[in-house]
Amino acid sequence: MGDVITTDYDGCGKCFVGVRRLSRKTDATSSPTRQQDQILAAVDMVGGHIIAWADDMEVSGATDPMTRPGFGPWLRGEMGPYDGTAAASVDRIGRNVRDTLNTQDLLTRQGRLIVTADHHGIWDFTDTNQENEWLTKAWGSQMELRAIQKRNRDETLRARAAGQPKQKPSYGYMYVRLVPTGKVDHVALDPVAVEVIRDVAQRILADETGKITVATEAARLTRMGVPCPSDRRAQLYGHPLKGGPWTPKSLLSILISEAALGYLMHGGRAVIRRDGHPVRLADPLWDRATHDALIAKTAPKRTGNRAPKSTHRLSGVAWCGNCGARLYIAGRSCELAYGCTARVRGIPASANCKPAPSMTISLLDKKVEAWFLGRYGAMQEMKKVYDPGTGYAAKIASLEADRQRLRDDRQAGLYDEPDDATWYRTEYARMGKEIKELRALPERPPGMRMQATGRTVATRWHAAPDDAARRELLNEFNVRVVLFPEEAEKRYTITGINPYAIAA
Repeated sequence: MGDVITTDYDGCGKCFVGVRRLSRKTDATSSPTRQQDQILAAVDMVGGHIIAWADDMEVSGATDPMTRPGFGPWLRGEMGPYDGTAAASVDRIGRNVRDTLNTQDLLTRQGRLIVTADHHGIWDFTDTNQENEWLTKAWGSQMELRAIQKRNRDETLRARAAGQPKQKPSYGYMYVRLVPTGKVDHVALDPVAVEVIRDVAQRILADETGKITVATEAARLTRMGVPCPSDRRAQLYGHPLKGGPWTPKSLLSILISEAALGYLMHGGRAVIRRDGHPVRLADPLWDRATHDALIAKTAPKRTGNRAPKSTHRLSGVAWCGNCGARLYIAGRSCELAYGCTARVRGIPASANCKPAPSMTISLLDKKVEAWFLGRYGAMQEMKKVYDPGTGYAAKIASLEADRQRLRDDRQAGLYDEPDDATWYRTEYARMGKEIKELRALPERPPGMRMQATGRTVATRWHAAPDDAARRELLNEFNVRVVLFPEEAEKRYTITGINPYAIAA
């Protein structure tokens, strides 16, 4: 909520900051308005006024007030002068005894007043009775918080045992309810998010240049305005979007998590049924072979090369003809340019790079575009597609892992009862038979396949949304631009390799 019903700080001694907190806020929530009315009435009763609101919506009561995004900066003295705080009740300030007492002690030592609508007048902590009342309310808030936490833990355990989802759906999935605000009936694929994340996975797996990474994909999705996971979830529930960026960490988590296989997850691991298999909630985003390939492809690598973060077309493509260093964006009086800055940056190998070559961005981009389209533009574009193969080996590995879990449980003393022992032997034999049948099938290994797209290279070039996308195409053709100083006999050279001819 925005700041409403506030007046300027006037030094009257009763300039209050209104504190509002809510653990979960929906469109139908009336609590923020109700808290506001209660705070205004309590402040008016003591002859004060509100100068600002410290709102913490979607903030758990277990959060330390000092770290809350709305209330914390006021407590830390980062928001300017004020005389005290006002809240609807003690539990809006804190929901455990320690935090509530620490906050009260901090404000009291600072000489600030405290007003809550569940107490008559300004709190006077020199009065033993009022001090005990504050402690009693804090204790009651903590007891209520612990009861809520226990109910949530019990419900999580129950849902996990029943194979039902409890937490937020992973990106690519959505909860389906038969009636609004009702219980989750089942989990389904989110068609919008599925298209986004499968495209990301395919691009990363198909890349052989090392220039398409989790970081560059996160930046690309942000540039294109694709809603990040939290914003996509807000879209599904009709909530306003915050416009947050994609981060490499969150994107990597989506790509390598077993949640993408449609499994019920807990603590970052798939929940296992009694028969040793993971609990599946929905169809997978991709198969096990693709999952394993994504883990291998996104694993940290120290190659010495970094994917360029710049959106300029020739970043990481253009090089210095004098010293061989990569060209950077250099300032000019009229226009930015690609130039060699290695000597001025103190690179020993570039100490004699004089004069350093430089050319305006628009000019060099234009020359490279003309060369590239003239050489490759009329070619039929071929798209590299990752083929996970038959995936039998991955299925065998998964079954062997399930069988090993059964064996370990048996050795730990489980399945010793006659009924359990019979079930164990039957299930163990079934897994062994399935593994044997899979091993007998012909295996097609995973790999890259070339697939015609039905358009020319020039069509893709002109349809690219930005220069970063055009740079990807240049990298696919291994285009390398070498720039020389103006006095050189040749101003630049451009080379490239046709990846389709190599694949053929």
